[in-house]
Amino acid sequence: MALVDADYCFTFADVGCQGRISDGGVLRNTTFLKKMENHQLELPSDHPLPGKELPTPYVFLADGAFGVSRHILKPYKGVYVKGSSERIFNYRLSRARRIVENVFGIMSSVFRILRKPMLLQPEKVSVIVMTCVLLHNFLRKSKTSSLKYASRDSFDNEDEGRLIHGSWRQDNNMTSLLPIRNIPRRSAIEAQDIRKTFTEYFMTNGKVPWQENYC
Repeated sequence: MALVDADYCFTFADVGCQGRISDGGVLRNTTFLKKMENHQLELPSDHPLPGKELPTPYVFLADGAFGVSRHILKPYKGVYVKGSSERIFNYRLSRARRIVENVFGIMSSVFRILRKPMLLQPEKVSVIVMTCVLLHNFLRKSKTSSLKYASRDSFDNEDEGRLIHGSWRQDNNMTSLLPIRNIPRRSAIEAQDIRKTFTEYFMTNGKVPWQENYC
């Protein structure tokens, strides 16, 4: 399990858990969850969204495999009518989460050992994967290597909502980096209210002109 920021760098990575374990099992065994539950992540204080007055917590974006909490935002499950607020929210969340997909895609296109299962002891696999994560961050943050490691056209881009695929997608066939298994779970009431706040924001002050064309 990993967290990435808007600059395509890893901020947290937990390597070594078996892929067959559910998302709850993976998340429960990470220091990230323990620190989040104990308020030790040093997250910024709640702050209103632009143009709003109600203080809203800073959140981590997740996919449907994770349960929501006060600081974890996930998509609505199910199918919604075109143009509905839930569908637009899912679209906006998906756009933001594409950064995660790009990070893993670019890393595996460079460090090709990640492109297929490794026939090694789990401990050695963990060391290799974590080394790739650290090298990715080093190369991304270095002024001399950033563009050589991943040029601007390596990443997905958008032109008024139209997706332009990054070059890594043309040379990538990952079979070893798979999404965590999706398990239905009930959301906490506070988490639902926070998601509703973001949903309303994407329909008002945070609206982008083209969003209804794509959802």
